Amino acid sequence: MVLGEVGVDMLGLRQVSDVVWELPKREGMRVPGRLYASERLLADLEHDQSIQQVANVAELPGITEYSLAMPDIHWGYGFAIGGVAATDPARGGVVSAGGVGFDISCGVRLLRTGLTVDEVRGRLDEIMTRLDAKIPRGIGKGGVLRATARDLEAVLAQGPRYLLEKGWGEENDVAFCEDQGKTSGADPDRIESRARQRGLPQLGSLGAGNHFLEIQRVEEVFDDRLAGGYSVRAGEIVVMIHTGSRGLGHQTCTDELRRMEKAMVRHGIRVPDRQLACVPVESEEGKAYLGAMGAAANFARANRHLLGAEVRECFREVFGAAARVETLYDVSHNLAKLEDFEVGGRHIPLCVHRKGATRAFGAGHPDLPEAYRALGQPVIIPGSMGTASYLLAGLGARETFASTCHGAGRTMSRKKAKAIRSGAQVRADLEASGISVRPGSVALLAEEAPYAYKDVSEVVRVCEAAGLSKVVARLKPMGVVKG
Repeated sequence: MVLGEVGVDMLGLRQVSDVVWELPKREGMRVPGRLYASERLLADLEHDQSIQQVANVAELPGITEYSLAMPDIHWGYGFAIGGVAATDPARGGVVSAGGVGFDISCGVRLLRTGLTVDEVRGRLDEIMTRLDAKIPRGIGKGGVLRATARDLEAVLAQGPRYLLEKGWGEENDVAFCEDQGKTSGADPDRIESRARQRGLPQLGSLGAGNHFLEIQRVEEVFDDRLAGGYSVRAGEIVVMIHTGSRGLGHQTCTDELRRMEKAMVRHGIRVPDRQLACVPVESEEGKAYLGAMGAAANFARANRHLLGAEVRECFREVFGAAARVETLYDVSHNLAKLEDFEVGGRHIPLCVHRKGATRAFGAGHPDLPEAYRALGQPVIIPGSMGTASYLLAGLGARETFASTCHGAGRTMSRKKAKAIRSGAQVRADLEASGISVRPGSVALLAEEAPYAYKDVSEVVRVCEAAGLSKVVARLKPMGVVKG
């Protein structure tokens, strides 16, 4: 079926199954495109250029099998947000800074608290006031840790492990972090002085935009076995932290893009969009980028680690020993990683770009913590402010290089969202629905209003229908801390 039946013309997109659509190869494309979506989600893309971006990514040297798009796809820098692409280094495969994005290793940490809704509801205002006072957020605001240059250097090299050894957090905070919090090949020497200056005062801060900290209740469990394995039960209180590498990551991406644009000429690479600047993975510049990206990823994981430690302290101050705050998992959704996959009957290393997409290893994968190895990787999907978020389990889908969605995905610009309702009105709407809101800026709340995003429940439904991930539980917000 041609997509025109849903009322939009998207470069000849054709339906493969109920939730899979293919963009046939055309001039310049090395591989076809493939999009995971329902007809309802496709309609959101009518005035979006993200399908063109999927086609552009398909022109990258060394790209393997498909240029992929998750159901939360929307327009981004070079790559669509929700884009996935694997390149083969042995065939001249490239790494693209735009395939990772400016917020390197932006991701989500989910904490169990051991508390029930009944235990928290009567003291929600107290805990929210405590978090409001202790969680730094907003553009350019300071961090939980008054870090020194020596601290920063150690974090760039070691990630949260360094902070743990300095007394911040608990062992499980590191053990249940993707890659145990430390990126292989991270090279702090690749982080330039301007990026360091921007990141140093921000270590342990939430930032602004769509980043948040939420107190959530486990509203419904859909898979008892998986929920039990993840130690999650209906009626429990969890805390979700969504943030990334702050100014350090943004500046590092800017610096590396500049280098890539110049290096492409030397390598004879041409791309349809300058925002897709890229270099061969095995080139000096490619290795340098991966080293810089890895150091910035270590910073992002350490950032969430510090915020998690601060949340634990706040809960203990309010609820005492009853609060047993533990990290369930921490996973990034803006990275490029070398991972082994079977291609043509051979297991080979591929450079997998996930730009607004989450790694979703299946049961048995050796890189998972032993406690989760029989279950599959926890996948944490934040919703739009005031709506549901989800806990999923990865299924290791080969066709997406073990990737799934990362969130709801925007349907309108921040400017358009602000034109519909003011920040004060959005706050009033949330409070009227029973959600306590502590914004760093009331005016900026309008940019992140729920109506500016896709339906996250439909996004995760498509991922499950496509066999990318399994829905474990739905989480509903009770309190939101925003930048």
